[in-house]
Amino acid sequence: MNEIRTIEKLLRQQEALASFGSFAFGESDLQKILTEAARICAQSLGVPYAKICRYRAAQNDLLVEAGYGWQAGVAGCVVSRADETSTQGRAFVTGRPVILEDLSTNNSYSLPPFYADHKIVATADVLIKGKGEPWGVLEIDSATARAFDRHDIDFLTGFANVVAEAVATADRTAALRAAIEQLEVLVVEKDRLLAGRQELLDEKEVLAEELQHRVRNNLQLVLSMLNQQIGQSEAADKEGMRAIGRRVMSLGKLYDHLLGNGLSRTIDFDQYLRSLCESLSDFQSPREFEVVLACEGEPEPLPLDLDLVTALGIVIAEVISNAYIHAFPERKGAITVALARGSTGAVLTIADDGIGFNEPESSKRHGLGLVRRLMAQIGGAVSVDSSRGTTWTLAFPTSAGDGIRSAVH
Repeated sequence: MNEIRTIEKLLRQQEALASFGSFAFGESDLQKILTEAARICAQSLGVPYAKICRYRAAQNDLLVEAGYGWQAGVAGCVVSRADETSTQGRAFVTGRPVILEDLSTNNSYSLPPFYADHKIVATADVLIKGKGEPWGVLEIDSATARAFDRHDIDFLTGFANVVAEAVATADRTAALRAAIEQLEVLVVEKDRLLAGRQELLDEKEVLAEELQHRVRNNLQLVLSMLNQQIGQSEAADKEGMRAIGRRVMSLGKLYDHLLGNGLSRTIDFDQYLRSLCESLSDFQSPREFEVVLACEGEPEPLPLDLDLVTALGIVIAEVISNAYIHAFPERKGAITVALARGSTGAVLTIADDGIGFNEPESSKRHGLGLVRRLMAQIGGAVSVDSSRGTTWTLAFPTSAGDGIRSAVH
């Protein structure tokens, strides 16, 4: 008969342990897990009280984290030091179960005051393991003398092991939740920084566009003033002023294309070249010149770096200016500008059917020295053929690379 009762008790304990395991691993709130563990332990072993104590390393004591059957105020208080002066401390330090069937017959342990308030007579403590050092102690208490057999202690030990795993799972979940929260904070901060960066970029773009507008407007103002001065000047001074005007015009056209290209660092050189030639042609006085300026470009866009286009624009204006001034004594003729793309670069030819000229490469007359310096600065080359009219051949790279040392001084 006793054997049947023992089997029935073991089956109930195993069922209680399995039920608690399912509950613990489906619950994320550690406090609820510990409270439920204390309740099931007490009811499964037929005692009125149970508690779970957590070890605090800094204080070297055992704190009641959860309990069952105790009066208010017990949970959250320190039950004992984590040493062998108490039953809980002894179980924690030695790692072995500590059982007292009747505290009145044993005066070797110090007991907290609330034991007397609850008339505790018998107690049993088992270790709750942890990762590294033990996590704490599981204890059941009775107000009457009680003998705890091997099956009771095995049940408590198994229960403590499930509690230990539940605590570890809760710690991992808490760490994961903290990591997710931190990640969310970082994402919010990243979004805030990106939004702030975008605002700065937008503001910078607006300021840059405004600056280019002002530069273009100032260039147009200078060009307008030059035109007025040309109209009021003597014939000998007009050509010099027109040469200056053409340089200003080439820069003005550059900014026109920049503003229409989203402030990019590259410009379609073919479109820029056609627009510049048209403006240079319009710049001449039809009463003084009957020169036809034609431009032949590429069918596909030719994007070039801003510094490269800046230098080439001044070179083109300089060469065409020389042609207008020196190639046509009769003020009649034709100038042809042609752009051709090569495998490693591009070639620009500016040819006129005028009288031609022969000068040493070191000459700085007619802007020849400026043209050579600018072409050298962009890693290009220039040659002049005056056998039939004058043909300038300007070879240059189609990428900035290391060839561009300084576009314009």
